[in-house]
Amino acid sequence: MAIEKIRRVEGRGLPLPGENIDTDRIIPARFLRSITFEGLERHLFEDDRQQLAASGATHPVADTQYAGATILLVNANFGCGSSREHAPQAIRRYGIRAVVGESFSEIFFGNSVALGMPCVTADRSSLATLMQLVKTDPSVSLVVDLDAMRVSAGDTHCAIALPSTSRESFLDGTWDATGLLLDRFEEVEAVAKRLPYVSGVWR
Repeated sequence: MAIEKIRRVEGRGLPLPGENIDTDRIIPARFLRSITFEGLERHLFEDDRQQLAASGATHPVADTQYAGATILLVNANFGCGSSREHAPQAIRRYGIRAVVGESFSEIFFGNSVALGMPCVTADRSSLATLMQLVKTDPSVSLVVDLDAMRVSAGDTHCAIALPSTSRESFLDGTWDATGLLLDRFEEVEAVAKRLPYVSGVWR
């Protein structure tokens, strides 16, 4: 299995304004009963979308002009609340490959890293500029560059930040713990043979 190195994410943006958007809103609890994460993307922001639709408005996730977007733009403390890993799973399965925000919940951030979905931070002014650019022209292409540590949209360039350990894990592919195990599975098997509770051989 090839280890995926993530240096650059490019695609259209999806602006999702609002602070303190928690995991209960990202994926409501009633959709967590499944034993797999399959299909969670269908219920991303389900309650928010229904509430807005009832008032005649459209949630950004349901807005067809942002269909196919791969970069999510958010504000402060995104992913706060309960620690459910279903939230970044739903976002990732929806098609988002990177999130640019003012700040993130620590647990949400860690769960996202484990999925290979960089969550980079930018200042409030930069996020406002990026969101407005995307709202004005949903077809504009954004580039999240982890080498240069900046996000670009046309002639607009904004500095981004990411903890050095997380950045390195994306650049060298070590974010993918399962992939690393499969890539060196002969070592896993060798260790398993030495463990009596795995091999059944007690000395």
